[in-house]
Amino acid sequence: MPLNPDTNMTLGYCFIEFNTAQEAKEAKEKTDGSKLDKSHIFVVDMFDDIERYMNVPDEWTPAEIKPYEAGDHLQHWLTDEKARDQFVIRAGTVTEIFWNDARQLRPDPVYQLQHWIDSFVQWSPLGTYLATVHQQGAIVWGGKSTFNRIHRFPHNQVKHIDFSPGERFLVTYSSQEPSNPRDTHRVVLNIFDLRTGKLMRDFKGSVDDFTTRGSGGLSGISWPIFKWSGGKVDKYFARIGKNAIYVYETETFILVDKKSYKVDNVVDFSWSPTDSILALFVPELGGGNQPARVSLVQMPGKVELRQKNLFSVSDCKMYWQSNGEYLAAKVDRYTGFELFRIKERDIPIEVLELDNKNDKTIAFAWEPKGHRFVVIHGDGPRPDVSFYSMKTGGITALVSKLTTLKAKQANALYWSPAGRFIVLAGLKGFNGQLEFYNVDDLETMATGEHFMCTDIDWDPTGRYVATAVTSVHEMENGFHICSFNGKLLYRIPKDHFFQFQWRPRPPSLLSPEKEEEISCNLRKYSKKYEAEDQDVSLALSEQDRKKRCALQEEWETWTARWKQYHEVERELRLQLRDGEPSDDEGSQEQYEAIQKDWIIYAN
Repeated sequence: MPLNPDTNMTLGYCFIEFNTAQEAKEAKEKTDGSKLDKSHIFVVDMFDDIERYMNVPDEWTPAEIKPYEAGDHLQHWLTDEKARDQFVIRAGTVTEIFWNDARQLRPDPVYQLQHWIDSFVQWSPLGTYLATVHQQGAIVWGGKSTFNRIHRFPHNQVKHIDFSPGERFLVTYSSQEPSNPRDTHRVVLNIFDLRTGKLMRDFKGSVDDFTTRGSGGLSGISWPIFKWSGGKVDKYFARIGKNAIYVYETETFILVDKKSYKVDNVVDFSWSPTDSILALFVPELGGGNQPARVSLVQMPGKVELRQKNLFSVSDCKMYWQSNGEYLAAKVDRYTGFELFRIKERDIPIEVLELDNKNDKTIAFAWEPKGHRFVVIHGDGPRPDVSFYSMKTGGITALVSKLTTLKAKQANALYWSPAGRFIVLAGLKGFNGQLEFYNVDDLETMATGEHFMCTDIDWDPTGRYVATAVTSVHEMENGFHICSFNGKLLYRIPKDHFFQFQWRPRPPSLLSPEKEEEISCNLRKYSKKYEAEDQDVSLALSEQDRKKRCALQEEWETWTARWKQYHEVERELRLQLRDGEPSDDEGSQEQYEAIQKDWIIYAN
């Protein structure tokens, strides 16, 4: 620590050497930027940084401008003439991408690579990129005909990744064991610009800094740690902390208003899927003297839009409808829900209680882009399934029950992305029971079973459903593709099957009015596709006919060859039987008589 010889005071800096590079990095992370007082900030630089600054040339030289090279058309897959969707699978050491060619009743290969990844793959929310996860970090791929590497995002021992909804940013996460066994794990979070590959900000600290105490009182890291505000703008992201919500803006990657949003005892939050509105849950305080509450807060102004106090409640789960029109809060006090109408004036709230207050809620799901929701509830081995609507005869005043299906083998709900249709699934203990239900007509379209099914996934258009058995089970690995109404189209067995994921689609460019027009004139538009389906059907019939002809020709060739061998060996058979012919050893009547004798003997 150098001193000024005249004043015997420090020069304001010092040099510190640690035993290990890891200790030096941790010291910088914990102390750099700390406020000593109102006018002094403690700044820490690594020796390597100082050497790099010293080596900056005195004369400025302009950066080399590389000539522009057009990149791959990353949305080219959306122009498929057959309007097919893609999916990726992992089985063994092979990662494969296919078209779902439902007309041909088979998958159509697009790309395949062995040992492509070390961990898992993940599509970006709009389907533009495919991310692969490796020991050294994540790689993002895309392209027109093949999957070319777009960017590499270095992050050693990465365990999780997450895309922002508008595909502007990529978050990577890792947890490392400390050098001192008495210390906690070190957490590293990096946020990259997805288009440039630039690291925008990192967050480092102990696992305790990112640990939340959520519903049920369970401690631990809840992924994703950062939650993004609704829409494709990617303007804000937030994480929960002790008595606070930390909301960051992506222009500067610093806290909104340079400070956290203080909320005592907050344990959970979620963003509206479409707006910058936070839903917060705070449990009871002071032994019940201060009730629990659910609050809706508008960002960035931190204005509380609505609050609902909840008495004798310790736990709450919040479910947003995909358009951000409704919010359902499931509380543990009773078997019911607090329903918020977000888009209406003053955000009115309704309380819905199930008919049997002793029923346990097993699953809940909103209809995508719709006003209906489904609840699986019950306390026995076969629960009931109830359907509700937030609109009654076109009036948005009351919630009403549509129907209840009694004693169903179901414990999971999977809505079609287009709404209207839903799969009531019985997984785990129900061994893959499936019921395809039409909510418009309130009728079952089909029932079936995919034995030991572990995963169910609708394609982004709502036309097809994939059911899969992954390597959680040792047997029956593979996947099935069904139509929206439950018809099995084809099945693909795969040993050591790890993952199935449909490629997402971006939102439609058509206006709601145009989509409504197409829906009303569907018969006119469908004629073209009905003709194409007929051509495909005829082509498949011709393929089947040719296949049968080929099999018949193969059979006739085989029989002709053995008849020829039979004639060639005639003389040899005569010699072996001392000149007695063996080709005609009795008439049909004799053969039947012998056969009858054998039957009598056997009886």
